[in-house]
Amino acid sequence: MKKTIFVAMLASAFITSPVFAGGDPQAGKEKSAVCAGCHGADGNSTIGANPRLAGQNESYLYRALTQYKSGGRKDMLMANMVADLSKQDMKDLAAWFASQEGNTLQVLSEE
Repeated sequence: MKKTIFVAMLASAFITSPVFAGGDPQAGKEKSAVCAGCHGADGNSTIGANPRLAGQNESYLYRALTQYKSGGRKDMLMANMVADLSKQDMKDLAAWFASQEGNTLQVLSEE
């Protein structure tokens, strides 16, 4: 039991550590122009089929970009978009979108 808790704590510390993320939001903003067409200038897509990136966890966004680049995530458009990005480019983009305030969708209730 103690070993399981230790491993969980170690994994949590690694994922949230600045070493893992390490992006520069300002540099990411400058690199994000190509992303705006689908995901919105600040990561708040207005197109339902495109994910909202604003406010997502930085390490999650970085991991998603690296998976598109490696082929771990299958999407031809995204694979082409990230093909020429360096690790630092992806970290910067992740930092930019994570630093933005995410809009939430409102669910209208029927009364």
